[in-house]
Amino acid sequence: MDKRVERFSAPERLTHWLVALCYLYAALSGLALWSRAMWWLAPVTGGGENLRAWHPVAGAVFAVVLAVQFRRWAAQMKIDADDRRWLAASPRYAMHDETGVPESGRFNAGQKMLFWLQSSSAVVLFATGIVLWFPESMPRAARLASILLHPLAAVASMGGIIVHIYMTTIVVQGALHAMTRGYVSQAWARSHHAKWYRQLSDR
Repeated sequence: MDKRVERFSAPERLTHWLVALCYLYAALSGLALWSRAMWWLAPVTGGGENLRAWHPVAGAVFAVVLAVQFRRWAAQMKIDADDRRWLAASPRYAMHDETGVPESGRFNAGQKMLFWLQSSSAVVLFATGIVLWFPESMPRAARLASILLHPLAAVASMGGIIVHIYMTTIVVQGALHAMTRGYVSQAWARSHHAKWYRQLSDR
């Protein structure tokens, strides 16, 4: 029987799902506030005044929990030469063809790019969100810039999340299980993160 390897610890998984829940609420409520065409989402997120009150709160909690995740993972998310080669070969990877795709460490280059996209988007969302939360206290230029930058950062972030969900549920079978259960098989680790698996074996 193939032995299991710990992929994510319980604190890592808890932080990840707290980030995901806060993000989901902030994204859905934000879409409802952004466009009348998306107002049908309002009842799902509390509706009316509740929606307007809780959207910035969820965004602030999301930023705080994401900061905890950032502190835990940032050192592991550095882009190296293998990552750059992985990115060049990523179209084949997305089509289930790993021929010529370099071996990955604990996180592959796509996951690292998502991490930095989400982190940078969160900084913009938080900063502009503060301006929009307290507009009467902010300069007019800051308000106008935030009106433009807040939805742009949200769209970039949501695009990354859509790709992330696609990759973890369809392309890389077992990736979602790793974040819900914490463990993967040795065969899965060797297949998808061979460099990381060797580092574990050498300990």
